[in-house]
Amino acid sequence: MKNKTGLHSKLIILGLFILFSMSACTSHMTVFSKTLYENNGWSDNDLSHIQFYLSDDIILRRTLSKGETQIASGKIKMINGQRVEEIIFERGTPGVFIKRKKDNHFAIAFEDGDDTRYLTFGPNNSRAGYYSLLAMSWEGRKGTIKYDSKQWKTYNNGSVAKLLVDLKKINKVSVQKRKVGGRKL
Repeated sequence: MKNKTGLHSKLIILGLFILFSMSACTSHMTVFSKTLYENNGWSDNDLSHIQFYLSDDIILRRTLSKGETQIASGKIKMINGQRVEEIIFERGTPGVFIKRKKDNHFAIAFEDGDDTRYLTFGPNNSRAGYYSLLAMSWEGRKGTIKYDSKQWKTYNNGSVAKLLVDLKKINKVSVQKRKVGGRKL
């Protein structure tokens, strides 16, 4: 009985050690919000140095016309007998600030290429000012957006997708120090 108790104690200690080790390595992801943005007073240059992430999957689809053969970055599917191009942005995909579209609307790129491949995010006042995916129009949870200079429909969780940031990385402050020796006549 004594050996089982000792083994049990060691397993508990090992489990707690692993748990604490994992929690030390986790990121501090938080939703990017209008309040966070305004409180920090970030410029466009500052925003270009922040790594953004997606909170949810975003699926874009568009129906291809018969003469259209140039496929940029998606895969082709047959849905109800139609050729459909689909682009999937998975939850957690990293993105970067490209430009400001309007005062609080940001173009965020999630793939390499020219700067027409971006999604637009802006504060959603009905969701605590969280930066959510913006569309030209919404029909329920399906939106029409422009991506890579073409019109697409969002599917899945596109309407609830938000921008995330790792606050631990953002809050790291770089301090440059130097000691002044003085100045004499």
